[in-house]
Amino acid sequence: MIDALASVESSLFTRLLVTALVVVVVLGARYGINRWRRRDGWSSGRRTELLLSVVLAAVTGGGILVLVDLWELVGPLARSYRNLGLQDLAGRMLLAVVILATTYALTDLVGRIIGEFTGTRSSISEHQREIIYRLTQVTLYTLAILVVVGLFTRDLGSLLVGAGFLGIVVGMAARQTLGAMLAGFVLMFSRPFEIGDWVQIGDREGIVTEITIVTTRIQTFDGEYVMLPNDEVSGQPIINRTRKGRLRIEVEVGVDYDADPEHAAEVAREAVTELDQVLNVPTPQVVGKRFGDSAVVLGVRVWIDNPSARRMWRARTAVIEAVTDAYAAEGIKIPFPQRELMGRTEEGGFAVAERRETPAPTPDGGPGDGAAE
Repeated sequence: MIDALASVESSLFTRLLVTALVVVVVLGARYGINRWRRRDGWSSGRRTELLLSVVLAAVTGGGILVLVDLWELVGPLARSYRNLGLQDLAGRMLLAVVILATTYALTDLVGRIIGEFTGTRSSISEHQREIIYRLTQVTLYTLAILVVVGLFTRDLGSLLVGAGFLGIVVGMAARQTLGAMLAGFVLMFSRPFEIGDWVQIGDREGIVTEITIVTTRIQTFDGEYVMLPNDEVSGQPIINRTRKGRLRIEVEVGVDYDADPEHAAEVAREAVTELDQVLNVPTPQVVGKRFGDSAVVLGVRVWIDNPSARRMWRARTAVIEAVTDAYAAEGIKIPFPQRELMGRTEEGGFAVAERRETPAPTPDGGPGDGAAE
């Protein structure tokens, strides 16, 4: 009897030790591979990424199979699959864990496979690859959850009806989060912008860095990362400055009323045509804008390709410098606003302040005859 108990304890200790070893190997493999991927300065091809994902999925799946065989659960799992009685509750719970763990391992592998098959096609953008991956991920988890729920109930229809009512209650409680999720799917399919686009959303302007189901993240030109809920993004005007691959820039310049506006426009047009920062097609244009307080305002319009904030400011600076130098060479004056100082009189009106000059002193040191009062 004592020998039998000792044998059982020894067998249980061995199983626990092997189980701990398998868990450590699986978690260590996942940690090591993920750390290798995130290492600074390390880069690999898509085939290497796919191979690592296959190895990761194989290690995880192999570890699960080893644990099932170690604890002699093949029979209980088979019985729980054939018979949904309460006596096999432990087997069904273990099978549910196996299904969820396998689904979790498959999601990373599926993402790498999608990247492998769609990464070489120029017709599929990174944004579209993200949509395909997210939809595939949701589909896998939905199927896994349905299978797990089916293990614990025979009346799946009634359960789905109850889940529907529960979904309504949860939706009322978390309508803002669900609204953001629905808006995220709308943004993914309507594609008003993609990752890397220069956009302005409301009063926020920057580069789109990430698009998720719930939020959109942009990096402003001040180096700030802003996370915007998708329901707010879809409810505001969105300006995409990089969608067409080019952007028009307008710089206003004022010329003196004594100058010929047509000649000034031609000089400005010739000055910006030779700039390397602007496109020749469409050609630069100079149009009259309005009559200013002290000048006729002209609008110098040029185009740039591959729009970015840096290219825009470089082009704007080059246009200002070129037009200023060209007007100086042609003698065209760029006036500045002039003001007259007014003073209140004792009668309640206003009078222009006059400049008072003091005449030169007389030989005897006294003030001249025309000294100002």
